Amino acid sequence: MKELCFATNNRNKIAEVSQMLEGKYKLLSLEDIGCHEELAEDQDTLEGNSRQKARYVWEKYKVNCFADDTGLEVDAICGEPGVYSARYAGPQRSDSDNINKVLHKLEDQESRRARFRTSITLYLDDQEYQFEGIVNGTIAHEYKGNKGFGYDPVFIPEGHEKTFAEMDPAEKNAISHRGRAMQKLIQFLQQK
Repeated sequence: MKELCFATNNRNKIAEVSQMLEGKYKLLSLEDIGCHEELAEDQDTLEGNSRQKARYVWEKYKVNCFADDTGLEVDAICGEPGVYSARYAGPQRSDSDNINKVLHKLEDQESRRARFRTSITLYLDDQEYQFEGIVNGTIAHEYKGNKGFGYDPVFIPEGHEKTFAEMDPAEKNAISHRGRAMQKLIQFLQQK
């Protein structure tokens, strides 16, 4: 079985993506390859951050890998939090603090339209490839559900009445931004 490193130590992301790969690849985390440093995310775009992380792992560890960066983009607050989604409320990177900041900024807003966007950069044998996944939706007025992570408890995907946090992982993965980007990555890998 081929090995592929996902440039993250976020166990939620590893579990989510492992399920999508359906055993076709052995998915390694940063810890699995001996990478214990915090990967920089100091670019001003999601694509830049995913490229920065994947390139670092490829250059330092010579392991085929991919990295992602995801942002929640809310129309009424000019696309915020966007590239700053993980640290929107401060460096402590608290999901609840980030969600509360978004909900506070939307208190007097009529439109709650938003989208999740994921950019994935793959380094495969020193070649770079990029994939994107987008899902449109709205921001709920309050937390709903206890599954998932990040902004999942307040994001309702278009065409659904439940938040991502109320969905089973397989249901979420079938329609999520990361799921859509991963499907493009998986289709690409199957053709290699």
